[in-house]
Amino acid sequence: MTNMDSVSVRVFSLNCWGIRYLSKYCPQRYAMIGEMLCKEQHDIVLLQEVWSEKDYLFLKKKLASCHPHSHYFRSGVIGSGLAIFSKHRIRDTFLYRYSLNGYPYMAHHGDWFGGKAVGMAILNLGSLTANVYVTHLHAEYSREKDSYLPHRVVQAWELQQFIRHTSTGADVVILGGDLNMHPQDLGNRLLRAYNGLQDSYLETAKFDGCENGMTLIVDNPFISKKELVPFEKGIRIDYILFKGSSKADVHCDSMSTTKGSVPNHPFPYSDHEALTAELRLEPRTPAETGSDRQSKNKDSATGKLAELVDIVTEARTEVKVGLHCAERMRYTAARTGVMGLALLFLELVIAAVPYLALGAEQPFPRTSFYLLAVLCFAMLLTTSMLYIFYTMELKSLQEAEDQMRLGIGSLQEKLKGFRLAQLHNPSRMPPEVQEPGAFEPEE
Repeated sequence: MTNMDSVSVRVFSLNCWGIRYLSKYCPQRYAMIGEMLCKEQHDIVLLQEVWSEKDYLFLKKKLASCHPHSHYFRSGVIGSGLAIFSKHRIRDTFLYRYSLNGYPYMAHHGDWFGGKAVGMAILNLGSLTANVYVTHLHAEYSREKDSYLPHRVVQAWELQQFIRHTSTGADVVILGGDLNMHPQDLGNRLLRAYNGLQDSYLETAKFDGCENGMTLIVDNPFISKKELVPFEKGIRIDYILFKGSSKADVHCDSMSTTKGSVPNHPFPYSDHEALTAELRLEPRTPAETGSDRQSKNKDSATGKLAELVDIVTEARTEVKVGLHCAERMRYTAARTGVMGLALLFLELVIAAVPYLALGAEQPFPRTSFYLLAVLCFAMLLTTSMLYIFYTMELKSLQEAEDQMRLGIGSLQEKLKGFRLAQLHNPSRMPPEVQEPGAFEPEE
């Protein structure tokens, strides 16, 4: 293969729903997943919700012959759940854990205990360097009352920041995972617009799978219809996104998803559908990186910048909403803590009565007195921990809001400079916007 030959890469992504002892048929499904991956021979496999390292080691042993290179990303109390398997040698890896990921007291949702993050692996695909990312964002439990929306927007912002700053030397960028966002959700638009990432489902020349590319479908026996309300047929929240560079073009020749059932098996691989995208990487010749390509893109650059400014402004507004909510919750925790402290102080005063007034008896039964003291202490301890947590949440939201403010200012300057350049020299674009979809705001 010469340096200018195209490279075909098959990418697989699946949320495995691998919660040991809680997810249905977990060992059997991992065995099915391993058999399928051995048979299909994908180049890159991106898995989410592999919560147990034992399950990762099982897959690693199972896939040793077809995917000799792998990495498990460890994070949080029960792990990040992220794993990557590859035919190609993994040169380097890195993990970034999101600063916000739900609330510890929402134990029934469990997101906080899983260290939601983005994992990166650097591979060589032929003569090209590829940065491959796998991630899993916070779940959406209610479409109408989504209390986690600010957290998910911040995660999307941090994800695009991480990809943008770590992929500068990459020829190809591939992102796969469960984003827990619909195609037109704010975080999804922010991620794709800022980095110029393309959606395999929208770009593919050939598609075989569920209607509208849905990855949570009503026909899956592990899915309850209540989970999909108000979407009767299903939703699309799992993605394989990609981007080329000045050295390579990336095309999606075909894409497919599983369709709920698995032939010769009584249940599917997971509650999510699996995605497979066949990407074609074509190295560019020096002539293709010159002014011809710039002239093709100049007409759309202004519109993309203006759209990106609107998207980041919308994201900043949502983060501000989260800031107000966090401030209110911190104030409530502080007020409740003060009440607990006052009651505890009152308890101490009452306990000191027999010692200050000789011969006086304790006015309350001893058992009730101790129980009330324990209750006051527990309330004080809990509210103190919540106050600390909400303070940390506030700082993360404030940091994201500041970054967005700087990003908007930089994008507006570029937009203004581009319009001025068009007025003075319509045939030329300013250099900072010659590559659409890869905007680099100064910070």
